[in-house]
Amino acid sequence: MKKLFALLLTLAMVLSLAACGGAGESQSAVEETPAPAAESQSGDAESAGTEEGGSYKVAIVQQLDHASLDEIRLAIEEELESAAAQRGVEVFYDEYNGQNDPSILTQIGAQVVDGGYDAVIPIATLAAQTMVTAVAEMETPIPVVYAAISDPEAAGLTGMDFVTGTSDALNTEFILDMMLAAQPEVKTVGLLYSNSEVNSATPIAQAKAYLDSKGIAYVEKTGTTANEVKDAVSAMVGQADAVFTPTDNVVMDAELSIYETLIEAGLAHYTGADSFVRNGAFATCGVNYTELGAYTADMALDALTTGTVPEYHVMDGGIITVNTETAAALGLDYSVFSSMAGTLNEVVTTEN
Repeated sequence: MKKLFALLLTLAMVLSLAACGGAGESQSAVEETPAPAAESQSGDAESAGTEEGGSYKVAIVQQLDHASLDEIRLAIEEELESAAAQRGVEVFYDEYNGQNDPSILTQIGAQVVDGGYDAVIPIATLAAQTMVTAVAEMETPIPVVYAAISDPEAAGLTGMDFVTGTSDALNTEFILDMMLAAQPEVKTVGLLYSNSEVNSATPIAQAKAYLDSKGIAYVEKTGTTANEVKDAVSAMVGQADAVFTPTDNVVMDAELSIYETLIEAGLAHYTGADSFVRNGAFATCGVNYTELGAYTADMALDALTTGTVPEYHVMDGGIITVNTETAAALGLDYSVFSSMAGTLNEVVTTEN
């Protein structure tokens, strides 16, 4: 494993910085779907130590690659570095990516259990559930400090004294209020989500209750893969006046391949995270994922240095993000959002 940083030591580690992205030694338990090796920055954590606060070894397990989860991971890493320096301890971490594959995540869980880690930070629901299952088998479970779980209770991530983290719980009603403020003529809303995403269950139920209370119809379309989501969007064209998706990782993974179809059909896509909007969706209101990542890292450090695992923390939201290119293509005036939240961010479509 390569060492990220060694606080209160000399700069002798500079000689190792040229080595980047080395492979771990663990072997896959399932040959046809080998688990990815850990990735980190530099050095050798096994020989590390400090005279003051000791050293800790952390596994960061990202469920899959997409903009929001990447932002969270980077924020976790940056905060681990800076906050550890302030506390006078060393933190070493390995990065794992589950590629949204349950079998790969299970293999990573086995590597975490056998890898001598002091804590694990899983990012997104499936990663968190898998790491909790793996760690629960340990004689003394290490802390699992998850990031960005929309509904920890529904995901089965509460009631365990070694599990905590941060929640990006969605204000579903507020996003639908945004929809009606920008498009008061909406008569039917498309609900686009994945049945495999625990994150989506509660906000979809909330959306149905909200729309029922307003006398607005809805049509549901689902998919468990990016290709199925593309088919679901094609089937939704002509049936809805606007589309709502919560913080659904499967749909997020497909956003770049569906946003043009939605725009061409005149369908504004209101979503649960700004990563969707940066990939072509119209608008969202949610949390700051850099702040969420930093808060998660601080919770992990608290667990490591004090031995206490607090209750999970729900992050404050209220940040509206709008894709100005999509707004122009749809002919929508988003100035109505300015009075609805404290922060309004304008972005354009990117692939990250």
